[in-house]
Amino acid sequence: MSRAYDKLVRDRIPEIIEENGETPIVRTASDDAEYETYLVEKLHEEVAEYDESRDIEELADILEVIRAIREFDGLSDGDLADLRDRKADERGGFSERIVLERVEP
Repeated sequence: MSRAYDKLVRDRIPEIIEENGETPIVRTASDDAEYETYLVEKLHEEVAEYDESRDIEELADILEVIRAIREFDGLSDGDLADLRDRKADERGGFSERIVLERVEP
């Protein structure tokens, strides 16, 4: 029985499917806009999977999608790290576990 997915998968997934005796039907994203859409959808998918399972393997998947988005946007690891550092310097991080409940006038 055929299963439909219509989602971005890691590069070796078709090969792994074939090794399992099944036939993957694949295509390449037709243009940058479609690829970008699939990347964002994949990011949401991986975050939802982590939210549900809290499995650290899902964190690795999130990082892989972020790496692909970073490359798509033409940023190096250093560029993204510098941006993260700058935002942390300006606004802080999350280590103090501060929860904003409300702002009163």
